[in-house]
Amino acid sequence: MSSSATTREHLLEVGLKQLRSTGYTATGVKEVLDLAKVPKGSFYHYFPSKEVFAGELLARYGEQEIQRAQRILGDTSIAPLKRLRAYFDELISVYGNKAEISGCLIGGLSLEVADHSPKLQVQLQSTYTAWQDAIAEVLRQAVKAGDLSPSVKPDALAEFVLNSYEGALVRMKAEQSGRPLKNFLHFIFGVLLKP
Repeated sequence: MSSSATTREHLLEVGLKQLRSTGYTATGVKEVLDLAKVPKGSFYHYFPSKEVFAGELLARYGEQEIQRAQRILGDTSIAPLKRLRAYFDELISVYGNKAEISGCLIGGLSLEVADHSPKLQVQLQSTYTAWQDAIAEVLRQAVKAGDLSPSVKPDALAEFVLNSYEGALVRMKAEQSGRPLKNFLHFIFGVLLKP
């Protein structure tokens, strides 16, 4: 790997961690450069603006989450609703209140920049759509397996599940408590999706 690719990669790694920790507004270019121990000119050599940098970080985060979803939700050796529960259990262990960095970057950026950055708003919308589609596919499989009623509308239900999860994460941060996520799991898997 060339030095140029290494510097760019390092900036993205440091930037993603910082963006997740402090959010878009509080993450300054200078702060990322200081943490990465990279000169200012290097940043602008790779990224023409903070918005472009954040877009690349969001794409990287989204790709990591697509891989997680494929690994867990795509394991057809496990019943669909069990896969979905395992998926959210893992998400909560990674992003819940006991995680090193709690909260979801997609949700955080949605709250912070979607109204102000059309470019990032489109990227956030696309990320949510892909995420919702992955959940809807598992719900379709659950209907086909007879674990959910044939009257279930998988796309609408997937949107509700995803919105409930993101809302629970926001409330978790506001209350500094795992209770909203416990309630999410109970009502989604113990009531709504109970076979």
